[in-house]
Amino acid sequence: MDRHYLHDLAPGFDRNTVLHDLMTEFGEDVWNFAYFLTRRSDAADDISQDVFLAAYKRLYSFRGESSVKTWLLSITRNKSFNYLRSAFVRKVTLLDNILARAGQSPSAEEVLFDRMENKALWNTVMELPLKFREVLILDYHYGLSIRQIAELLHISEGTVKSRISRAKKKIAALLANEHEGA
Repeated sequence: MDRHYLHDLAPGFDRNTVLHDLMTEFGEDVWNFAYFLTRRSDAADDISQDVFLAAYKRLYSFRGESSVKTWLLSITRNKSFNYLRSAFVRKVTLLDNILARAGQSPSAEEVLFDRMENKALWNTVMELPLKFREVLILDYHYGLSIRQIAELLHISEGTVKSRISRAKKKIAALLANEHEGA
């Protein structure tokens, strides 16, 4: 695990500089993880801001028990789950589904995924239940170790391995069904 200077940050250090560094270094990872969990770019924007605000407020309380990236992704996960549990999301998601059927133009993320070579795989990953989707994203996209994923999700390493294995099997089955149907 690479040691980040945040581990040695002393009170009185310019927090604005640290925040800028964190946003530059981890901003894309935080936004992408929020998007993968919520499937909404507007929510990912809001959650990313909330994550860095929370990190800014708690800079000096960072204990260094995990990497800075794991710490920020953990905050992102919690904020994303809080967002998904809110009544606002259920109402907005329903409205968005109605508008999408009315012929709204695709979002920038949808255009990006359409252009990606592995569109079918990402679409399949996004169809997985959240508990499987998040372990795959943390493992393959963010390159976190089994131990880091377990710490971030507050589950055992064996559960992480099991979920990754089950997620791979589900993806294989979904892709096989798509190829048979085509």
